Amino acid sequence: MFKRIWSLTLKEFLHLLHDWWMPVFMLFGGVLELLLVGWATSRPITNLPLMVLDYDQSATSRAVVTALENTETFSVEGRVSSMTEIQRAFDEGRINAAVVIRSSFGNRMERAGAAGLEKPTVSIWLDGAESMSAKAASRAAEGALATMGQQVALRSVNLATEDLESFDPSLRVWFNEALSEALYTTPAELALMLEFTVLLFAALSFARERELGTLEQLLVMPFSSLEIIIGKSIPALLVGLFDFALMLSAVHLVFDVPVRGSLPLLFALAFGYVLVELGKGLVISIVSASQHQAFLLVMLVGMTDFMFTGYAAPVESMPGVLQLVANVIPAHHWLTILRGLLLKGAGLDVLWPQVLALAVLGLIIGAFSLYYVRRALN
Repeated sequence: MFKRIWSLTLKEFLHLLHDWWMPVFMLFGGVLELLLVGWATSRPITNLPLMVLDYDQSATSRAVVTALENTETFSVEGRVSSMTEIQRAFDEGRINAAVVIRSSFGNRMERAGAAGLEKPTVSIWLDGAESMSAKAASRAAEGALATMGQQVALRSVNLATEDLESFDPSLRVWFNEALSEALYTTPAELALMLEFTVLLFAALSFARERELGTLEQLLVMPFSSLEIIIGKSIPALLVGLFDFALMLSAVHLVFDVPVRGSLPLLFALAFGYVLVELGKGLVISIVSASQHQAFLLVMLVGMTDFMFTGYAAPVESMPGVLQLVANVIPAHHWLTILRGLLLKGAGLDVLWPQVLALAVLGLIIGAFSLYYVRRALN
């Protein structure tokens, strides 16, 4: 039995040598994407193009623009004289934000707090088509203008800012002290790329045989269906674990993503997760008539899983029904485990609910996959 399984495994590796582009793409494509995502998200959003329409032209209005620039979120693209120019700039995508300061703004700021006077206002226009940039711009603008407003209010009652400083706030951030976006995105990308790698490798196994016309020859050979499944699973398992080690090394060395938990435990749980995704990939391979169809099904399954991992949107903010759906997605539990081990240094005493859920889902998926694939091969 072991000799026959070894011969099937060797045959799969020979296929890889013949189609060398596929393992290279799966191994190094994931690492390349991790590097690109990490580099793109490791820095805060800065230098968003800002256009200024200043009807007041006073020292106070110029101080508003300076306050926005000092946040480093904005970079003044230009000063215009009409809303039409701002509208065109938004339409052409040349700016992400615009500030409009009304005439007599400076005088109103000097008399702020006087009875019967309308409060001075500053209009901030944001490009909502780019939501991430708009959120960063909104937070920066609100913070800068709120600070200016507070200073004006204190001056109106002849108080200095330091007069209100009765305590020193102490802010501590756990697990991601620098609030680096890369420490949030790269572990999630690592988890998802591992799923895509294993799914794709497993999904192409039987689909490739069917497309090449060699599946019937394989079935008439003296191999049992279980031996065929094991022989085709071993290469996918080894490639998946090697890819995981490669990507983990990349995020650790390049982006300083820590590995605070047990490394043997991490690889043991990664081995279990790869087995779960392997079962899904083999089912996709059996139902696919060609490698192209298998690839499309992998993209469909992978993108569906992506939406329920909590990476794109927190699972806790989803409707109750969708939260239940997320709990039957293995990738959701795997991402929680991965972040817990890498960033928090958690162990089984903390992660056991996710490990148990992953084990139960693995048994269900594995049993169904084994039954379905063996039935299709017999």
